Amino acid sequence: MTSPQKAKGGGFERQIATFLTDLYGEKFIRTPNSGAYVGGSNSKRKEFLHEGQIRSFKGDIIPGQSFPKLNAECKFYKDFPFHQFFTGSIKILDLWIAQCMEAADSGDFNILFMKFNRKGTYVAVHHSDTTSFNLKNHFIYTHQTHGSWIIMDHQTFFETNSKQVKQLCSSQS
Repeated sequence: MTSPQKAKGGGFERQIATFLTDLYGEKFIRTPNSGAYVGGSNSKRKEFLHEGQIRSFKGDIIPGQSFPKLNAECKFYKDFPFHQFFTGSIKILDLWIAQCMEAADSGDFNILFMKFNRKGTYVAVHHSDTTSFNLKNHFIYTHQTHGSWIIMDHQTFFETNSKQVKQLCSSQS
């Protein structure tokens, strides 16, 4: 039997897949059994898989056909220590970013979807100097190993940046 936490996380992954499907008109689905099958210590598996298989097992969301560079991780937790943004270090966020980057390949668009009970849904996207997002009410968080990340309300981010996200995830970018 699935634990309540696993069911909660799986439901959020399906919610994000549905959101992306509706937004882009392409089918996005939750990765079966979730977890990065090709991330971290499992990265050796990439040597034996073709591109489509790798894309299917990277992160928590299997992207639509024209999003081969999407690497998405989803987290749904009861609470989040927002006050720690002012201390410069949030251990749980550092862990989630590292987990997202374990499956990342060079050139990927890396995004972390985060939902917290009665607080909202947010995204953290890996920031680079060549990326020009429209930003509103955001934080810049610096991970010790993985650089700067933009953290912003999920809905606002996609309302103002959906075209940029699609461009960054396409194979032509």
